[in-house]
Amino acid sequence: MMDFSAILPALPGLWEGMLTTLQLMLLGVLGGVLLGTLLAVMRLSHNRLLANLAATYVNYFRSIPLLLVITWFYFAVPFLLRAITGEDTPVGAFTSCVVAFLMFEAAYFCEIVRAGIQSIPKGQMGAAQALGMTHGQCMRLIILPQAFRKMTPLLLQQSIILFQDTSLVYAVGLMDFLNAARSRGDIIGQPHEFLIFAGLVYFTVSFAASLLVKRLQKRLAV
Repeated sequence: MMDFSAILPALPGLWEGMLTTLQLMLLGVLGGVLLGTLLAVMRLSHNRLLANLAATYVNYFRSIPLLLVITWFYFAVPFLLRAITGEDTPVGAFTSCVVAFLMFEAAYFCEIVRAGIQSIPKGQMGAAQALGMTHGQCMRLIILPQAFRKMTPLLLQQSIILFQDTSLVYAVGLMDFLNAARSRGDIIGQPHEFLIFAGLVYFTVSFAASLLVKRLQKRLAV
């Protein structure tokens, strides 16, 4: 018979793991949206070189597993810093995972942002340019604000997926929420109870966030 009584005393340690998970998600989303927006603008550019570079980046990262990207960056980031600085710079699993999530999620956020930009009537760009605004001003002041309003539910939905994907950092030994629950369960000798609890937490957070996204989507539609 399963005994969940050991979970309550372990909550402080599990909360530290959850904070790591939330930090990874937040930094990955913020960096991914910024880089993804830049890539989306490049993909829509009339400059074929920029458009092809962005398309290659997106297609590449969307064609490989996230677990492989996390492992690559765990070894690649210190190597690149050593090549640039000439010194061994300690990076750590957390920083390398943030870079991996940022680079990987940017490919998906790029497609979301690109779809949002393309949903704005082209006449608005022409009207803004007729008023003397540059292309950059049009994108920054007119197109992107409207596009982000339309694509907010999709961005949040992708953020929920990233929240779930943070559990893959076990591959580099980072103590996120799932890894903390699993290790605590192994120490106490109750691995099944702690994994079930972790699964319930992931489900509760993801399901509640999905309901909020649906409500937001209905409000924006109105």
